[in-house]
Order: sequence, then structure tokens, then C-alpha cells
Amino acid sequence: RVAAEIGMQGALTHSETLMPHIETALRMARVKKEELDGIAVSIGPGSFTGLRIGLAAAKMAAYALRIPLVGVPTLEALAYHCMCEGVRLVPMMDAQKGNVYAEEFAWANEGDILTLRHVRPLAILPRAEFIASLAGTAQPVFLLGDAMQKHTGTGLPAGVRLAPVHMRMPRAACVGLAGLARLGKGMSDDPMTLEPLYLRRSEAEVLWEKRHGAEKES
Repeated sequence: RVAAEIGMQGALTHSETLMPHIETALRMARVKKEELDGIAVSIGPGSFTGLRIGLAAAKMAAYALRIPLVGVPTLEALAYHCMCEGVRLVPMMDAQKGNVYAEEFAWANEGDILTLRHVRPLAILPRAEFIASLAGTAQPVFLLGDAMQKHTGTGLPAGVRLAPVHMRMPRAACVGLAGLARLGKGMSDDPMTLEPLYLRRSEAEVLWEKRHGAEKES
């Protein structure tokens, strides 16, 4: 069950809120940190700085408490917003410059147990072209994620719908559910080697390469 969850969208950064929120969530759930059995953390794609802060905190806690750590891809966690069959779940997150991080999932009933299946692998794609490729679907498509945060839902292909606002943003509870499923299968990650799922370089790296590449040429 979900014992406690804190969510917010605001100007405050992870560095300001993460540790106080963890402390508050544990207090709300009446759980001591020594009673934790495992830690799940979103590994991206997403904000470069936010991912590093979150992952560092999760690694530190898992190492200090000597409990399993499991990394959960952000788009996989988004698919846990809608655990039902017969729907194509397409999480998309903004990758800047008109592109999106996109992946497709579907839930299937396997022996009376709902299991998440990957339908399309994670990739960076032009948003307009990717949405157009979803046309002609036999099953309804739900678009999740922040890539459609400012979209009104008009002009989408037939059968393609925006998920409700509360289902478009990543939630800690969904990361926890996805992590619990992985831990239940005996899966875990090494706190020393687990890395963020970036898929692309940061703007700082691109600018640095351009600047220093030009210096070398001159």
C-alpha cells in the first residue's frame, strides 16, 4: 500500500526540498528509516541536475542502511498511472527543441497478474512526427508525461487522448510501485555503479565542446 506520498510542482529545487520531504514522508507513514526494506529511485530521463541529486540521495541511503536499491526509468513509472488492459500507454517527456523522450507500454493479464510490457523502446523523437505515427490505432492511446503539459488535446489523431492532468506528471507512488515489482523479482542495482538514464548530453556539455573545439581549431 502507499503509506505516504509528497508531490509538488514549484520553483523550489530538489536540493532544497528532497531531504526534508523524505523526513516528512517517513514521519507521516510512522516508519523509521531503519525499518525500510528497499529504496526505489527514478533514474530518468529528466532534468540532469534533478536526477543527480535524487540518485545521490538514494545511493547514500541504500548504502548506509544496507538495503537493496532499484533504479526505475521515469517513463516506466508513468505507465503505473494506468494499470489496466486494452490501452496503449505512451509516456512522453520533453527533450527540448521539439523532441520528446517517448516509449510505449501495455498491461497484459498473465495468470491473473497484470504485467507491464514494453511495446516500443525508449527513444528521442520529433514530437509532432511521433504523435502522427500513433494514428489509425485500434486501441485507445493515452499520452502521459510533461511533453503535453501545455497541449489542449485538440488536433490529436483519432483514438489518441491526453491523460488527465494528475496522470501526466511522475509520482513518487508510481516509482515505488514499479520499484516494488522489480524488487519482488529479485532485481536490484549496485549503489556504486547505478547511473542516470540521460540518452543525450546536457546543454553545458554541448556548449563546452563547441567552445573548446573552436579553440583547438584556431
